[in-house]
Amino acid sequence: MTSWRASRVGRSRSNLFQRLRTGVRKKPISKIIALAVVAILAASSTPSFAIVIHRHPVAPKSHEEAPAVPLSSIHVLGDRPAPFALDARAAMMIDADTGAVLYAYNEHEKMQPASLAKIMTFYLALDALKAGKLSPSTDVTISENAWRLSMNDTVSRMFLGVGQKVAVNDLLFGLMVSSGNDAAVAIAEQLGGSTEAFTKMMNDKAAEIGLKDTHFNNPDGLPEEGEFTTAADMVALARSLVRHHPEAIKYTSAKEFTFDKISQPNFNKLLLHDPRVNGIKTGHVDEAGYHLVASATSNGMNLLSAVLGAPSEARRVTESEKLIEWVFRTFVSYRPDLKKTLPTTIPVHDGVEETVAIGPNGEAVFTLGRGEETKVTVQFEPSVRYLEAPVQPGVSVGDLTVLLNGKPEEKIPIIAKRGVARAGFFGRLRQKIGRML
Repeated sequence: MTSWRASRVGRSRSNLFQRLRTGVRKKPISKIIALAVVAILAASSTPSFAIVIHRHPVAPKSHEEAPAVPLSSIHVLGDRPAPFALDARAAMMIDADTGAVLYAYNEHEKMQPASLAKIMTFYLALDALKAGKLSPSTDVTISENAWRLSMNDTVSRMFLGVGQKVAVNDLLFGLMVSSGNDAAVAIAEQLGGSTEAFTKMMNDKAAEIGLKDTHFNNPDGLPEEGEFTTAADMVALARSLVRHHPEAIKYTSAKEFTFDKISQPNFNKLLLHDPRVNGIKTGHVDEAGYHLVASATSNGMNLLSAVLGAPSEARRVTESEKLIEWVFRTFVSYRPDLKKTLPTTIPVHDGVEETVAIGPNGEAVFTLGRGEETKVTVQFEPSVRYLEAPVQPGVSVGDLTVLLNGKPEEKIPIIAKRGVARAGFFGRLRQKIGRML
């Protein structure tokens, strides 16, 4: 304490004690006690002690804090009551096989996608591999643009070197495990010739998939004005990805990736402690918060979720885990035994074959509440008794209806699984005679 401050404090204490002595004879006892308390506080050797008589200051809300979500705004399959709110701006969970929305709120709220944009970059790369435009061993020469991102310590990277030749397979792991912005640019330049041309490919693919509230401005998701997405669109993107490219899980489920002697763990920390989780991608940008699009599988049920705008890296993990755990406890993917319900073939008239195989248009699977399986019946409702040749593959022959407690819940089309050509004159004549006998 400086000498002038010590002198000032001393004078204040002396004056206070003098007022206290004087006031004893004049004041009622309650005021005397009050003055005594003040005097004791003032006599403390640490003047800053006085802050304890004030209320604790309230810290201003961080921009990362998620607003409270009322349970009434959360939608749950079957109009069930919402079990809890999540500490995130938006969320959505679906049964990946049926598309049934199990839990959702603010799923159409637009926000910055951050590194979730790399899911689309990944998708287009897998499209190119499937079409034979690339192979996993194709070498990509790293440009200066990609290399500069590898030198930027404010972004995630797989540490590519300028002029280095790197196999597409390594770039895909670097993209989805290390979340490498440099890998995203390298892939974009290889497929599109430039990041600008590739970004157009990304938006064209988004339109093809039906992502109505998503727009990309670059292949890596670095924040730029005019780019946005939603939880609903990210779930739709992830579902399209895994349906068209089941091999995607090989990359998204890797817990770590080593490139050029540098090992990095997957940014999706759910992978590290929940064996049911097998992807897909994280993202973070200050404006929107922390994102996580996740996939998980257990007992024949496949889930996809998007938790967007969580306040921290830890919260995006815990909130996603909370959602996954609740859904696996609450719902099941029901696959009925069709052998008891559905005929394997339907007659064909005037065809080179007299029958054609029929079956569901896709997998016969339905989302039910756990325990409802015993209350389910399945029935086939044919729309025709036979087909007339020529038969085109995919032509409808009826519907498979699932009834819960006797009430129709869902239908799935039953179709001809392959085509049947029309028979020649004598073949048709033989069949007509046979049907008459």
